[in-house]
Amino acid sequence: MSISLARRIARPGARALAPASRAFSASPSFTVEFDTPFKAYMCDGPGMSSVEATKEEVMELWSTMYKMRRMELAADQLYKAKQIRGFCHLYDGQEAVCVGMEAAISMKDSIITAYRDHCYQLSRGDSPASIYAELMGRASGCARGKGGSMHMYMAKNNFFGGNGIVGAQQPLGAGLAFAHKYKGDGGVALALYGDGAANQGQLFEAMNMAALWKLPIVFVCENNQYGMGTAKARSSANTDYFTRGVYIPGIKVDGMSVLAVRTAVAHAAAHCREGKGPFVLEMDTYRYHGHSMSDPGVTYRNRDEVSGVRRARDPVEGLKKIMLEHSLATPEELKALETKIRKEIDVAVEFAKKESSPAAAELYRDIYRSQDPHMFIRGPDLAASHGDQKWQPAS
Repeated sequence: MSISLARRIARPGARALAPASRAFSASPSFTVEFDTPFKAYMCDGPGMSSVEATKEEVMELWSTMYKMRRMELAADQLYKAKQIRGFCHLYDGQEAVCVGMEAAISMKDSIITAYRDHCYQLSRGDSPASIYAELMGRASGCARGKGGSMHMYMAKNNFFGGNGIVGAQQPLGAGLAFAHKYKGDGGVALALYGDGAANQGQLFEAMNMAALWKLPIVFVCENNQYGMGTAKARSSANTDYFTRGVYIPGIKVDGMSVLAVRTAVAHAAAHCREGKGPFVLEMDTYRYHGHSMSDPGVTYRNRDEVSGVRRARDPVEGLKKIMLEHSLATPEELKALETKIRKEIDVAVEFAKKESSPAAAELYRDIYRSQDPHMFIRGPDLAASHGDQKWQPAS
């Protein structure tokens, strides 16, 4: 693992930390067998049925996933208390995809995703407090309280956001990959989308361009089994999403295993860095909440299905079981860490609640790049307009 996730993620109430690398302590490694083998298309794939890991790696992966889980569950409660309004799409159940992916890449690599983006904002270096502030529409939020749940963003750490339009991030991801190739910086772009967006025409256009120009991009389908309330078999004639690149190699990955995700992403990123062009990954995962907070998530599936996945495949509990089986920590030590993380999230929530809302003038900012503060912008009626009516752009 090249970048420490724990060092990237800022503590509650703090702003983002700069990315930092460190070496893990030299504890002996141990072997973890994969429960589900990789499926490969037009390639050999990682060719592994197990992976080596250290205590430090596994503890860090688990604690990061647990923090994301608690962060999303707290967002659920804030939404139900009407502290968060508008659209809100939660990521609990899918944490292994984000955490495993980040463990295989670095901050020089670009990420762009759809609107289920809170955990990616966290993994790219923001703090839970900043994320909650944005969710609650506070001025100290990562988008000054104007983006909300679907429009998190951290360009300085190569996170180009949540995108509210289904599939819009797919061609933008190809553009990010083009920028990496043009600049020769060795970076790889990762464009994430769900199984519901896998049938977008723009995806196939972006894949075609990426293949023609051998762009360093990994197209990552987070297959959580449902596009909104529609099961994948009802919307897709071919549900093997890792083969949908046709002329692009792909792998199907157990998206509930953080170590399997790390292995697959490292393989795909290496393929891109070697100048071989794009790669497709299908992450077989599951979301516990409905599509958004307005969706109870039980009209098109039943509670037994959800609880069955929790029992059999939960990424957080699965890795916890591995730690206990290999005596990496005692149940008491893990409980103490869980308590610490819960308190950290509670502090972040209270911090964000006390922050102020954006001033009304913020409505007129950030409309144009390098915007003149005196620029005239008409409001819903003339009296609510901003700037000088006689303003003219500089010649």
